[in-house]
This record gives sequence, structure tokens and C-alpha cells, in this order.
Amino acid sequence: MSVEQPLWQALTVYRVLTLLYALGLCVYSYDDYDHPLGAVVYMAVLTLWTALTFRMVCSAERCTRRFLVGDLGIAVAGILLTPLVDNHDRIADGTPTLPSIWTMGAVLGFAIKGGWRWGAWASAVVCAANVIERGRFAQDTIHMLMLVWVASVAIGYVVEVARASERTLARALRIEAATRERERLARDIHDSVLQVLAMVQRRGAEIGGEAAELGRMAGEQEVALRTLVSTGLVTPPRGADGAGGPDTAPDLGGLPGASAPPCPPGPERSDGGPCDLRALLAPHAGSRVTFSEPGAPVLLPAGVAGELAAAVGAALDNVRVHAGEDASAWILLEDEPDAVMVTVRDDGPGIPEGRLADAEAEGRLGVALSIRGRLRDLGGTAEWISAPGQGTEVELTVPKASAKKAKQKGEAAR
Repeated sequence: MSVEQPLWQALTVYRVLTLLYALGLCVYSYDDYDHPLGAVVYMAVLTLWTALTFRMVCSAERCTRRFLVGDLGIAVAGILLTPLVDNHDRIADGTPTLPSIWTMGAVLGFAIKGGWRWGAWASAVVCAANVIERGRFAQDTIHMLMLVWVASVAIGYVVEVARASERTLARALRIEAATRERERLARDIHDSVLQVLAMVQRRGAEIGGEAAELGRMAGEQEVALRTLVSTGLVTPPRGADGAGGPDTAPDLGGLPGASAPPCPPGPERSDGGPCDLRALLAPHAGSRVTFSEPGAPVLLPAGVAGELAAAVGAALDNVRVHAGEDASAWILLEDEPDAVMVTVRDDGPGIPEGRLADAEAEGRLGVALSIRGRLRDLGGTAEWISAPGQGTEVELTVPKASAKKAKQKGEAAR
């Protein structure tokens, strides 16, 4: 619903209430009019107009310029008709015009539809009509006209600000959606193509000969692709031959030289229903990876479980690359009442302070996209605890409430 829609609804109610007020004044002053029949005829026209145009002020689409001009014409006609119906003494004493405060509804319609400029123009027309009706600039007339002008301009300005804010919000939501899709694609590229290129680069350098040239070309493509998926980030320096060699700065966010790609999400239910996270994490267990799990199934929506398992796989790949093939790792799966937590710990050399931020700035997006990005999209968090020489611990947490929202969002997208 548009941010200005409540204003149209309020204007609809205002027109009805002020019509009842004007009818009450007409009945109360009936015996004081010089020509009460004229007042009755005008009030009948005003009532019929309000009833027939009730739906015209329900939304901006229905409230056309032609209607606004006609609405203002009815109000001005009632103001100018007042001296012909009422006597001069009552008008001089400040008696209300025939439409009374109903006139303000016509002015507010202009303000809501076209902003403060339209509101100022409509209020100026009403002000001129009131001066003509009174025949002079009386103090109460000036006071009333200033209120009309200030109210219409203020409401018109608020409407313009609300519309600008709505456009800004819509643009921000579009950018956020595009950014999330871009990050998802970047994660997929990182978890597949970049790792294969990095492995070809490393193996080519080890084999030598023509394979070294192939490895060099793979290294160049890896750099270009990393730059593409992290537009605007600085590409890490390369060796003199254009390829990253053994002396290249360690990649704590990517997986050059990884011996195996991340574990795939695993057998998910085709209907998107819950699946046991334990079954997705169990394949990681091996001679150097210990997996500890609860005795009961840890059920999560299939998509959420797959993304969480992929993040764990990315964390284990970082262990293989940066802690070495001989490093040991431990996976602890915990099923808390309000969240699912997976902890990945290793006995490697640890991560120097600030290295993760440097890796992201250099375009190494393994941590930023494959782990943090996945957890952020799931409504969870990813935390690193590390000290040089004391290993690294990655704590991945997904609130169960966020997992349900992610499932509902996925179903809505389908």
C-alpha cells in the first residue's frame, strides 16, 4: 500500500463528516436565512456531489484533475452563493459560509494529489472567494485563510516527502535484491570455477613444462574472474610471471590449491520440506575430521540445511588450504531450542588479526560470500575466533525462526 493511501482514506472520512456538519449548520440557521430555499438547494447539490464522488477520493488514481477542479468549483460556488442566501449582518458577524469547513476537503485533495504547490494554488482560490464573500479583509477571515493556506501547504509538503521516501525505499529494495542475487552467483562461482582454476594453476606449476603454461593461464583467468565477482575491489599482487606462485600471500578467503571442492548440499527433499542436517554434514567426517552430532535428527528446511552445509564445506576447505593437509578439524553440531549451531575448529596456525578484512579487500571472497554471505541470507551469523598458533574456530548460527522465514520466502518465490 502506498504511503499516501492513508491520507486519501482520511480525506474520504473528512468529507463525509464535514458534510454532516454543514447540513447541521444549515438546519440550525434555516430561520435566519433571507432565502432559505437557496440554502436548501445548495446543500442538496453538495450532498449529492459528495455521495456520487465518494469513491473518487479513495486513491490517487481515481482522483483526477478534472474531479479536483469540479470539487473546488462546488466549494467556491457555495462561498459566493452565501451573500445571496444569508443577510449582510450575519455575514459581517462572521457566520460560516454555506459549505463551511467542507471547503477544506477540496483544498486538501489538491495538496495530496499534487503536493504543496497545488495546495497553495487551491487555497489561494478559496481565500479570494472568502474575501469576495465577506467584502473586506476582516480579522477572522484572515485568520481562517491563513490556517487553510498553512494546512494545505504543510500536508502537500509531507506528501511530497513521503513519495520521495517511497521511491527511495523501492530503489533500495531493488538494489538489495540485485546485490543478494549477485552474491549468490558469486558464491557459486567461488565454490566451483575459482577452485578448479586455482587447482589447475597449482598443479601446473608443480608439473612444469607445458602444464606450467596452462597453470599460468588458469591463474590469469582466476584473477580476472575474482575481479569480476568483486567489482571495485583490488586484485591481489601476482608474481613476476603473472601467476600466483608458492610465495603468493595466503588466501584466507578463497581456496587456491584446494584439493577438493566443498561438499555439495546433499540429498534434499524435492518438496522443500525439512531434512536432517546431520546427513549433510556426516560425509565430511574422515581420518582428520571428527564430526560430533546430537542423537536426534536436526531438522531444517532443505534449502536452509543445504546452504548451511555448504558454508561448513567452505570452512573445511579453508582449513585444508591454510592449515595444511595434515591439520585436524572438528565439527560440532548443536540443536538449541531457538537456533542450530555448527562449530568448525582446527589445530592450524590460526589467522593473523585483520587478515580476513585484507583478504576481502583483495578480492578473496571465500569468507565474505561462501560463509558470511550464506549465513546472512539465512538470517544467521558467522563468527571467527582465532589467535596465531592456537588454531581457528568458526561458529555458524542459524536461528530457527529465520530458517522458517527463509523457507516461506523460497516458497513465495516459487
